[in-house]
Amino acid sequence: MDVNRAGYYKWKKRQRNPGPKELQRKEDLKLIKEIHEKHPSHGYRWINAYIRSRYGIVFSDDYVHRLCKYEGIRSRGKHYQWKKPELESRKFNNLVSSSWKKLTGPYQVIVSDMTQFYVKGSVYELTLYFDAWNKEILGYGLGTRRGDTGSYYDGLNQVLERIKKEQPENLITLHTDQGSVYSSKAYNDLITDFNIRRSMSRAGTPTDNPVDESLNGWIKEELFIDFHLNESDDVPGDIEKYIAYFNSERPAYSLDYKTPLQFKTEMGF
Repeated sequence: MDVNRAGYYKWKKRQRNPGPKELQRKEDLKLIKEIHEKHPSHGYRWINAYIRSRYGIVFSDDYVHRLCKYEGIRSRGKHYQWKKPELESRKFNNLVSSSWKKLTGPYQVIVSDMTQFYVKGSVYELTLYFDAWNKEILGYGLGTRRGDTGSYYDGLNQVLERIKKEQPENLITLHTDQGSVYSSKAYNDLITDFNIRRSMSRAGTPTDNPVDESLNGWIKEELFIDFHLNESDDVPGDIEKYIAYFNSERPAYSLDYKTPLQFKTEMGF
């Protein structure tokens, strides 16, 4: 190996007596490794945003990337993209369509969907309600058996209570898929006294609800990879803790790595 002799001894000296920069890099790498071990589903940009949000330390993405590459730190998450089906059918009007990026404040569009998972052989169905503007979880319900419709109503009632309390003046659009609960008379009767209009995705077209589809994928990965939900003895309690974390501690890429509540506050709401 063609190594400069003087350079080699300089390197050996640095190893024995590391300077301030080298010591700082070791401390930075230690922090990055701690966050990665706790949140292994995320990559270097998210880790950097979490450090900035949680600890007030400002690194460049390039610096964190170099440290992650040096240590072999990589995201363990798999991120899926929905493909638009060739055949489309329309049963209800989609009132949101391509206006997802045109939202200017809270309570303009609320989206909802249900995701199912298993913990220690038991099935759970988690229904989430997001504010499409800042991705805040406004309400949720957790069913403990297959086909439990209660989770849809629990989440919706939480949303309606918040609307009563905060009294938004704008017309609210509630966007869902065409599932049997979302389409039912009993469900839609609950919103008749509110300034809410209904919107639904086309049948078999999850891309009509990109906010919920994307977030549901991230959430399931975080719950099982970062929060070890598969080992939980208190799934409802751990879900409640995760919702609080999601709203107030989790940096979101779509919000320039701010948390939903931080973004809402900084935007003056």
